[in-house]
Amino acid sequence: MSGRAQLMWDEAVTGYDFGPGHPMDPVRLALTRSLVGAFGLDKELDVVAAKRAGDSTLRLVHREDYVAAVKAASLHPASARGEYGLGTEDDPAFAGMHEVSALIAGQSVGAAEAVWRGEALHAVNFSGGLHHAMPGGASGFCVYNDAALAIARLLELGAERVAYVDVDVHHGDGVQAAFWEDPRVLTISLHEHPRTLFPQTGWPEETGAAGAAEGSAANVALPAGTGDAGWLRAFHAVVPELLAQFRPQVLVTQHGADTHFEDPLAHLAVSLDAQRAVQVACHELAHEYADGRWVALGGGGYAVVDVVPRSWTHLVGIAAGRPVEPAAEVPEAWRQEVFARTRQLAPGRMTDGRWPVDWREWEAGYDPADRLDQAVLAARRAAFPLRGLLP
Repeated sequence: MSGRAQLMWDEAVTGYDFGPGHPMDPVRLALTRSLVGAFGLDKELDVVAAKRAGDSTLRLVHREDYVAAVKAASLHPASARGEYGLGTEDDPAFAGMHEVSALIAGQSVGAAEAVWRGEALHAVNFSGGLHHAMPGGASGFCVYNDAALAIARLLELGAERVAYVDVDVHHGDGVQAAFWEDPRVLTISLHEHPRTLFPQTGWPEETGAAGAAEGSAANVALPAGTGDAGWLRAFHAVVPELLAQFRPQVLVTQHGADTHFEDPLAHLAVSLDAQRAVQVACHELAHEYADGRWVALGGGGYAVVDVVPRSWTHLVGIAAGRPVEPAAEVPEAWRQEVFARTRQLAPGRMTDGRWPVDWREWEAGYDPADRLDQAVLAARRAAFPLRGLLP
């Protein structure tokens, strides 16, 4: 197995562009790639451009009629008027939409193949993590569900147990739906409570289809306003125990940066430093329970200058085995590029000033009157007994 990690990147992924004013600004991808280069991280791993996912790959998750609808909307964007979720405010149709969506999916599938075949121990596709797309429709800025496609490809290649951990502020609904009836896939999502945020799913009671797949989904619905200590407490109170019981052969993680306190579309209050702490934890968990096999994806994140590039550059550094120190200064050349592209001032350091982040372990005891602890308890009580674990 190669000791080097892979970064999946093709400049053409920045064509995933819903148009001016849409929150999913592709500049976040370009600036992340540029910051990765500014720190020299692209010399520490293999930068690979995978081919576009073909129809047979897309059909591992998506319905044939939906793929045909995406192709049609891609050719004639004006004809898309909401059918299949295309041509909506969230998912406006645009020329070339099928091609670039399939390209992003191809990067995640390529990452999964490289990790499964031993060509790389870790692989990162920060353009991916488009976790809301459903088998038969676009949703929440997501056209093809690259995360689900990567997992489906792992299963096709012979994987018997794949764990998916989603720490985006929004519930990983599309991935959960794709494997709702499949006991080979364990999906774990930590997200803002569905009462206060799209897509209004991800209740703790959602634990997988009755029968063999019961207990194959776990959901931690966090109260709005949750900050670093609560977010990390919840992660560590749920994720490691489930992974220890499941023993995945591959760990796939989704690192939406929209949990951040500056994100305009949600209501958690997590810092860049806590995001980095969870990235470090995912890396360690991959080594502890999945023989190091780790596929790491991007996701949401709409503070496109201040947060996303720094968060995902930390992710790439961790995967490459050369983590960027939180106290590191942001390279001046990158800051100048940010201003030239966006007319915004870039942050000066790779931290929000909260490193190292303190949090209290679940084993130290819990407070039944605390809203965060109630959320963790609800998740544990719903999912843990189904896996033979004490809640």
